[in-house]
Amino acid sequence: MPQQSANSLISTFITLTLILGFAGYSLVNLEIVSGVTLVVWLFLLLAVILLLSGLKIVDQYERGVVLTLGKYTSTRQPGLTWVLIGVQRMMKIDMRITTIDIPQQEVITRDNVPVGINAVVYFNIESAENAILNIQDYTTAVSNYAQAVLRDVIGGIELDSLLSEREKTAQDIKKIVDEATKVWGLNVTDVKIQDIELPADMKRVMAKQAESERERRAVIIRAEGEYTAAERLAQAAERLSAIPGGLSMRTLQTIEKINPDPSKTVIFALPIEFFEGIKSLSQFLKDKTK
Repeated sequence: MPQQSANSLISTFITLTLILGFAGYSLVNLEIVSGVTLVVWLFLLLAVILLLSGLKIVDQYERGVVLTLGKYTSTRQPGLTWVLIGVQRMMKIDMRITTIDIPQQEVITRDNVPVGINAVVYFNIESAENAILNIQDYTTAVSNYAQAVLRDVIGGIELDSLLSEREKTAQDIKKIVDEATKVWGLNVTDVKIQDIELPADMKRVMAKQAESERERRAVIIRAEGEYTAAERLAQAAERLSAIPGGLSMRTLQTIEKINPDPSKTVIFALPIEFFEGIKSLSQFLKDKTK
């Protein structure tokens, strides 16, 4: 495209020169102006046209790579610049961060599980001249290289590591792509894995595994709760037995909670001494039999 634009400008310049020459020749024949004056004004006009046509504007986010007779000579910074039409041509390079979407790739992990993965690569140009001179189409090159690296990295790790260490996997891909594209004048700023698609059978197996794990945790928590409750009950019983009448009061409270209708409850109250007497009598008989 830059070469076509330069050829178009040269053709326009030649055409304009022929038109002005024909018009000047007519003016000389009509003796309106002298030949010397006409030649001077003609050269001045052509110089102004050449000067104005060589003016270029480089935006703030761009750099202009200038080739003189096909050879790299300079990189123009943002602002107004000038190139010699027909001898020099300038190609503008966008220095902003570019986003490339890596289409979904079917990859087999190290433990032979097929997965579908798509990712996004973010990069920008660090060296405009290298992006022009060392690579033909850097956007396509980055996309293809990132696809190949993604396949290689995913194929060397297991599924569990891929799912639990997604960020680490993306950083491994970024490091490899960044090192390979340095010579192209590119800087890979980030790589993000967007989605990991698993087979339907694998999803069902993982769901069953997660359900079993949750059931195991629930049983453990329930058992720990019962163990703690048993310890507390034993401590409460020991505390109540140490207090005279404590167990009787607790028994009365339990009876009250069992039957919510007090009118239908019949309570036979016996003095605590009665139970203590029976306990002493049973102990006496036991000692006597020995």
